[in-house]
Amino acid sequence: MRTTTVDVTSFQTPLDPLVVEKRLRALPGVRVVTANFASASATVVYDEAETDVAALRQAVRDCGFHCRGEIVPRHLCTPGEDTVVPASPRAPHHHEAGQVHRPAKAGAHDHADDMTAMGHGPGMDMQAMARDMRNRFLVSLAFTVPIFFLAPMGMEFMRVTPPFGLPLEPVLFVLASGAILYPGWPFFVAAIRALRHGVLNMAVLVLLSVGTGYLFSVGATFLYQAEQFYEASVLLLVFILLGHWLEMRARAGASAAIRHLMDLAPPTAKVMRQGVEVEIATSEVVVGDQVMVRPGGKIPVDGVIEDGASDIDESMLTGESLPVRKGLGDAVVGGSINKTGAFRYHATKVGSDTALAQIVKLVQEAQNSKAPAQLLADRASQWLVLAAIVIGVLTFAVWFWILGQPLLVALTLTITVFVIACPDALGLATPMAVMVGTGLGAQHGILIKDAAALEESVKLDVVVFDKTGTLTMGEPKVVQVVPAAGYDEAAILALAAAIEQGSEHHIAVAVQERAKGLALPTATDFAAFEGKGVRAVVDGRTVFSGNRMLMQDNAIALGELTAESDRLQGAGRTVAHIARDGQVIGLIAVADAPRPTARATIQRLQALGVKVAMMTGDNLGTAKRIAAELGIDIVLAEVLPGEKAAKVKELQDQGNKVGMVGDGVNDAPALTQADVGFAIGAGTDVAIESADVVLMRSDPADVVKAIDLSRATLRKMHQNLWWAVAYNVIAFPLAAGVLYPFTLSPEVAAIAMSGSSALVAVNALLLKRLKLGETWGGRTVTLESAPEVAHATS
Repeated sequence: MRTTTVDVTSFQTPLDPLVVEKRLRALPGVRVVTANFASASATVVYDEAETDVAALRQAVRDCGFHCRGEIVPRHLCTPGEDTVVPASPRAPHHHEAGQVHRPAKAGAHDHADDMTAMGHGPGMDMQAMARDMRNRFLVSLAFTVPIFFLAPMGMEFMRVTPPFGLPLEPVLFVLASGAILYPGWPFFVAAIRALRHGVLNMAVLVLLSVGTGYLFSVGATFLYQAEQFYEASVLLLVFILLGHWLEMRARAGASAAIRHLMDLAPPTAKVMRQGVEVEIATSEVVVGDQVMVRPGGKIPVDGVIEDGASDIDESMLTGESLPVRKGLGDAVVGGSINKTGAFRYHATKVGSDTALAQIVKLVQEAQNSKAPAQLLADRASQWLVLAAIVIGVLTFAVWFWILGQPLLVALTLTITVFVIACPDALGLATPMAVMVGTGLGAQHGILIKDAAALEESVKLDVVVFDKTGTLTMGEPKVVQVVPAAGYDEAAILALAAAIEQGSEHHIAVAVQERAKGLALPTATDFAAFEGKGVRAVVDGRTVFSGNRMLMQDNAIALGELTAESDRLQGAGRTVAHIARDGQVIGLIAVADAPRPTARATIQRLQALGVKVAMMTGDNLGTAKRIAAELGIDIVLAEVLPGEKAAKVKELQDQGNKVGMVGDGVNDAPALTQADVGFAIGAGTDVAIESADVVLMRSDPADVVKAIDLSRATLRKMHQNLWWAVAYNVIAFPLAAGVLYPFTLSPEVAAIAMSGSSALVAVNALLLKRLKLGETWGGRTVTLESAPEVAHATS
């Protein structure tokens, strides 16, 4: 299975994506489709053995929309170009194992499977579509002004006569045709396209309202005697065009975050080829290339520094504005900015494998995902259009046949009903908020994978932190060595380091760091016991290093070191017991400092009504001591790695909505089990499948930011949905003349309808003003200002 996001330009109404979704789902091999009006794209999960991007693109085009192919970051394209052909090694499918690609049989001018950089290219992007809608509005307005003076809708003092003695109605016909046919053409096409695919959208109502008024007036001009109302039809379209122009401008603003991500990496890179420095397109850099970066330059692709050092701004990745010092052996990320020194590094990830490309992919998929409320709103929008048509027909029947009103009155009220219904507001209510919210999160290093995660984050009752690496720094140090009688510290450290060699466990790393410079004996027959410790044979004798559970499992008594072990654990130290030949010969105490923002994060979560749990493999006494210092509500101690998911399920079985915060490695099952999984400190590994939210920084404060962002986004979604529902409930009776003699004209209805859609879009954009920061005690908590927790340990 492969997931891709394809460009779909020329959406005219928020329900147009339903046409694309319906068509794409009918293709063989397509499993999931979510199209988004706000992002003008569609995310598709498909079996590449059965279909390909060329078929997806053709299906979109068959619906009548433009599609330039997959949306990829700008650095995958050749400088000056807007597409990357599928045969390119930079194309996404070349970087995903096990995939088969079928090259498109495209002509010279038909790049049937090209990838396009968002916001560029031969088709119209959202900015261009907004300009096109503005131009159509201005054309319609230019023709409408003289119509208004020729037929001033009852304001006789403004009336003028046609020039040169021309008859009035043919002049109005010519002017109205200019005001309606070209400016309204996108709506008419969208309506016919939607009807062909069994979808009812706003364009259908525009066609019914404007088309009915225009065609009735044409008939009155040339075929039969009746009053015409060209002026009402053109004014109606003018206001509709104005509303859609403002709406498209809002859409363009909502996509600013993803466009910024697309353009982060530089278009060119300086690499060493045959001993000579050459400048090539970033899209041509290959794994292993030696890349040169000078002060002020952007880093083109991911890699590892081989020579030199510098301060690097990685805010695009982590949201952290302070530069990070990088030197020999450190990893650098494409799209980040080199601040001071020059350095050389070798490329490790290029094309769609880079961290930036993965971030863009996550954000695209999140923006195109649909919240549960949106699925309901999509269905409601369809029924709303049908209701408008039915109510419009009933309005005509009641006013014309039952109440005996003139044809013009009945027709005017019918058109008013058609035009005042606003399924667009319902269709825009959640996608705009999700798009702005996920984009804002990406700018702060918070990658939310889908809209459902936004909704679930708001409902959390308990957030579980895996202690090491989340609440603590994850860099424990040996703070004390206690040898038994007859042994010294160096001997204990050397023996422990020998059997810990090759292990990446945090205690093993701390022991090996402390034992640097010591001569280590040779260890064989190494064995690890998950969550307990290790065993090996040194000089023919069996040696254990681990916690009390490991000692108990092997019937090893602590002997004279029992009291010292209790004391160290009571002080919050993690203790490795070193035993040989069935006897404990030494203790190594390890401590891990808490993160500076840990206590403030816990306090903030509790202020939000969320309980905080800490999960650790430490003994209960140590865990309780740390929990008391940090103010943690629930302690889950002596938890083996394989038991983490079960502990999360226990909390869920108690009726809690549970969030799990872990490092995304041994916490993966627990992250999957949780209602919302937060992978913290993901660094460049952004493709963590087990988590719902990826936090790029190793800072627990970002969990609060993610929840704050989710709550703010959900508030906007609810505000928009309530407005959309309330507007339509009130609008229909007014338009149908229920409050006669107070009635609405089609022009006022058009203003109300367009204004409703624009209001929803603008309200979503207000989310950009959200300041993502944890406030506690009236101040913003940062790494520098967060309360320190002295002497807390792992």
